Amino acid sequence: MALAFPVQMRDEFFMNGSYRLIRPLLFCMDAERAHGLTLRALKTGFAPVQDQSAHPSLTATLWNRKFPNPIGLAAGFDKNAEVIGPAFRMGFGFVEAGTVTPRSQQGNPRPRIFRDPDHEAVINRMGFPNHGMEAFKANLERFMETRPRPAGVLGINIGMNKDQADPAKDYCLLVQNLATMADYLTINISSPNTPGLRDLQTKNAFIELMGRIRATRDYACGQYPTPLLVKFAPDLTEAQREELAEAALQSGIDGLILTNTTLDRPLSLDAGFAAERGGLSGKPLKDKATESIRAFHRLTKGRLPIIGLGGIASAEDAYEKIRAGASLVQVYTALVYQGPALVRRLQEGLARLLERDGFRSVADAIGSEPAKDSP
Repeated sequence: MALAFPVQMRDEFFMNGSYRLIRPLLFCMDAERAHGLTLRALKTGFAPVQDQSAHPSLTATLWNRKFPNPIGLAAGFDKNAEVIGPAFRMGFGFVEAGTVTPRSQQGNPRPRIFRDPDHEAVINRMGFPNHGMEAFKANLERFMETRPRPAGVLGINIGMNKDQADPAKDYCLLVQNLATMADYLTINISSPNTPGLRDLQTKNAFIELMGRIRATRDYACGQYPTPLLVKFAPDLTEAQREELAEAALQSGIDGLILTNTTLDRPLSLDAGFAAERGGLSGKPLKDKATESIRAFHRLTKGRLPIIGLGGIASAEDAYEKIRAGASLVQVYTALVYQGPALVRRLQEGLARLLERDGFRSVADAIGSEPAKDSP
């Protein structure tokens, strides 16, 4: 049921920058409570409806999926697949729901999300709180029954329960149940908030895990296997990147998502904020995430498509990641600080930048930045 106010009024409210009027109210609340209120608002229609493909240069095709534009909503925003339709209608070309685990879990104790408005940053130590696979699947089925169904590509981000001693069991169970409902699957092995998860970012553990997941995916999907992507952390050393790039190519996965949140704490951050445990996202992550994209694009020789995220707050930030090697980009933290109008600004700004530099499409700009040793 939609809210009882004109659609035009709603859209103009967001598009003219009026999000700044309600942001102080949201920021007076605990961050997690404010997010819950945002989800409820989206369910009731209080979000703008924006064109996904106003600029032909922004359309992209990857894994035989057509993306109306290269701007996606990152995992973590819609953990339980509750607002996929409203997210697409906000203008995102693709939406990644999750992270979902087989069984519901509470995650880490609250408070567990912390904002730093001065640096447009967030620290979270959520620990994969979600309602579990069955509730997630039911929400997905409701979305798929929507008519007309919004255009766009749907990704599903999967993770392990905190108490699982054999991670592959959880990932394979999720693949078995959800693979045919997704346009792509993301294997999350890089959250810093689940003990032992990042240990899967070693060559032998990675290859073993991906082998079991691929076998399950192939059996579940048959002739049309759902693409498998893996999300890595930004805190890898160069040696670890080299090892994982080789493992990724060897494993037969279809792409990478770079990057998750970081455990680093730049000195510019307020000491109290920086002392919070968890993963840091937002503007302070931007350069580190871009460097990770650049490195993996080079190490894989561009053979694995990359979805880039981390600190994207403007069209210039998105363009930088594309020119470093990303085929698509995702946002989340900047949405907290700038509101839904961010999506349109990214679309329009990215189209202008492509035109300025003579690129006819996003694909033409991927990895096009000058080499570091160029004059």
